[in-house]
Amino acid sequence: MNRLWRECIRGYVGKLALAIVFMAIMAVATSLSAWLMKPVVNEIFIAKDRDMLWLIGGAIFATFVTKGVSQYVQATLMAHVGQSIVADMQKRLYRHLTDLDIGFFHNNATGTLVSRFTVDVGAMRVAVSHAITVFGKDLLSLIGLVSVMFIQDWELAIIAFTVFPIAIIPIAKIGRRMRKVTVNVQVEMGQFMTALEQTFQGIRVVKSYGMEDYERGRIGVLVDSLYRLYFKSMKTRALSSPIMETLGGVAVTSVIIYGGHRVIENQTDPGGFFSFIMALLLAYEPLKRLANLNTTVQEGLAGAQRTFEALDHMNPITELENASDLDVKTGDVKFKDVFFSYPKADDIKGDQGEALKNISLHIGAGKTVALVGASGAGKSTIMNLLPRFYDIQSGSISIDGQNIADVTFKSLRDSMALVSQEIMLFDDTVRNNIAYGKLDASNDDIEHAAKHAAAHDFILQLPDGYDTMVGEHGVRLSGGQRQRLAIARAMLKNSPILLLDEATSALDTESERRVQAALNELMKDRTTLVIAHRLSTVVKADLIYVMDGGRVVEQGTHDELLAQSGIYANLYQLQFASEEH
Repeated sequence: MNRLWRECIRGYVGKLALAIVFMAIMAVATSLSAWLMKPVVNEIFIAKDRDMLWLIGGAIFATFVTKGVSQYVQATLMAHVGQSIVADMQKRLYRHLTDLDIGFFHNNATGTLVSRFTVDVGAMRVAVSHAITVFGKDLLSLIGLVSVMFIQDWELAIIAFTVFPIAIIPIAKIGRRMRKVTVNVQVEMGQFMTALEQTFQGIRVVKSYGMEDYERGRIGVLVDSLYRLYFKSMKTRALSSPIMETLGGVAVTSVIIYGGHRVIENQTDPGGFFSFIMALLLAYEPLKRLANLNTTVQEGLAGAQRTFEALDHMNPITELENASDLDVKTGDVKFKDVFFSYPKADDIKGDQGEALKNISLHIGAGKTVALVGASGAGKSTIMNLLPRFYDIQSGSISIDGQNIADVTFKSLRDSMALVSQEIMLFDDTVRNNIAYGKLDASNDDIEHAAKHAAAHDFILQLPDGYDTMVGEHGVRLSGGQRQRLAIARAMLKNSPILLLDEATSALDTESERRVQAALNELMKDRTTLVIAHRLSTVVKADLIYVMDGGRVVEQGTHDELLAQSGIYANLYQLQFASEEH
């Protein structure tokens, strides 16, 4: 709770104080409406004083208008504070998560992370705004109404409030149980959102394999689990109601019996008694809300706990405080004695051994170097290490003699353009997807890049040309079209170092020929690291490293490797034999 106040609420103390002022005005107006019942009964209904009729009537009207205006102002202020806290926390959480290493995203499902922004932060908002409103408005109203009750009849007031302390222990237990249930709900909601996302994104696979019933069953299990948790949550929350209703019934019944007896015996006047009864009845609702406040606060604290857990996750890959900007003059890249192992949770193969073992390789300035080998040999790992998506355990990686661990992330990654086999397009226009990473690019520059990526012609055939929305992950485009947009994006970035991970894998023969020609032009005087399973795309590379089991086992040009009759030669023969058939 202290951290929630310190990091989220304290910055809005001014607006909260103003809201509390209007809550106090509401409390006074509410108390005054109960106090006015005494002259209403005594002066109007019993004494039948016409002059007092208009005076008291006007006072009651003014009281309700004041209460209504104050209610609007405080509600508006509290809505502003609540939504501002949500917005601040969501921006802070997003900024923090996008600064984390890629391993964090490999280990946390997207739906679970999204639920932090929606379910958890939303619970915090409700807890903050509701708690302050209830604690401010209802507590002040309760104080005012209790004051009226003691003024009218202190003996009845003591009788009325003797029973309510009994509720403190069970209400506290309900709150603790509510927090535990809420944490389970939030965890389950994250799993549910992840399952939905996976199903919707993979709907083509689901349908092609006829797995609709299986997915319905899987989602059904999660929905049923959420139902049980929510139902348990509602039952737990509802427990406070019968407790307060029973105690309220005892209090009101006791007051009516004892107070009615005193009125009959002429020990008190009817106006004072009715004023007391009205104050008691008006006090009952804020008292119930205060009793239920603990459950709402516990829900919010559960959300805050999960949110702060995400914020407390530290990035193992950090930038030095005095990091300098990378100065790329030629783009000469060297890996020297590099050892690397993926974090335990990242290793989906279950092999906790080293992914790279004593790797030393040289990507000469302006040269094209290819990495080949079987899946899992370590090729993609090398490409992930160069922009520091992961950090090595030992050894060094340098660009133009500058250790990449000593330079800023921005300058390092600005020096590279990546085209991966995992094509990522955003639900935006074709134009904005190409310009991603270079938002100030002119339309001519964008079209120039598209032409060299063999994308311009098909873009013009789209419904809105360069302004066509591509859909989530580019779903409205074919695989080859998505790949060409990704290549156009890299071309527009025009970085001195190119990272091509199966960059032409999704292209048909004609498109591949045109794109490869454009890539060859782009590679001139640039350092290029290529990963390729199709060896035909790397036969002209200046140097080829053959990898196996996290080691470099062969190196040389295409002709030199064929002459060695080793792993590369076998891969080449197998691949071209399969293509001939």
